[in-house]
Amino acid sequence: MPPASNRKPRPMLDAPKKAENSHAGGKILQRVDDGIGIVTFNNPEKRNAMSLEMWEGLGHALVELRDDPDVRVVILVGAGDKAFVSGADISQFERTRHNAAASEDYSRRSEAQRALLASFPKPTIACIRGFCLGGGMQVAMLTDIRFASDNSQFGIPAARLGIAYGYDGLKHLVSLVGPSWARLIMYTGMRIGAAEALRIGLVERVLPDTELWSATMEIARTISGNAPLAIKAAKITISEVLKDESRRDLEAVKQIGTVCMDSEDFREGRIAFMEKRKPRFKGK
Repeated sequence: MPPASNRKPRPMLDAPKKAENSHAGGKILQRVDDGIGIVTFNNPEKRNAMSLEMWEGLGHALVELRDDPDVRVVILVGAGDKAFVSGADISQFERTRHNAAASEDYSRRSEAQRALLASFPKPTIACIRGFCLGGGMQVAMLTDIRFASDNSQFGIPAARLGIAYGYDGLKHLVSLVGPSWARLIMYTGMRIGAAEALRIGLVERVLPDTELWSATMEIARTISGNAPLAIKAAKITISEVLKDESRRDLEAVKQIGTVCMDSEDFREGRIAFMEKRKPRFKGK
């Protein structure tokens, strides 16, 4: 749909306008651009702070993109130029997270969406501009790849709010930056800039603000043009590598490898290479 006033995120101003689906009262937007699914956190007045309704809307958007056979990669991005996601919507805390029981219910209701993103079968990219704090860090860490603008800021202010950051979030943080940096980030509630985030492994690339969206789309198009089954095999295998050895499903790794080797795409890749042309992969 056409942009409404300033609701359109700045990184998409140079992209062609496509029809959008709306969730959570318009605070989660979803569109598809030539095989690339784009999910926008559209709450710029609150720096895209996540409400429970937005978590649930994110889940709806991800399910639709997961089940769309034309979508091969998904980008998550924040509306405006101030934030990716600045954290949880603290204005809701008195209603939804005012004590242990309420906080547990909040976590339970958002857990399905976090699990959906963590196990998403297609590649996911976080396009981060501005603040990426608290729950925003959790969203970003659940994606496969993180690109950030040079003016981004990262942090988890749980210690300043008296909140216990969840096990899954800390597991991802430790896996990315190691236990020492995880302790420093969690104990102090400090914010770190994009250059530091790149140095410690929290993000994969840092780009000038004006180049962030185009660079993210370039990588997404590259992924979209590659063989979906081969990418699925890589995603499954990497996921199993990261698990404890006793929990690894090596049979799943073997199975997807067999599927790849017997696929039409493998044959197409060989033929295209011999004919010196770009392959046309179908994901089967």
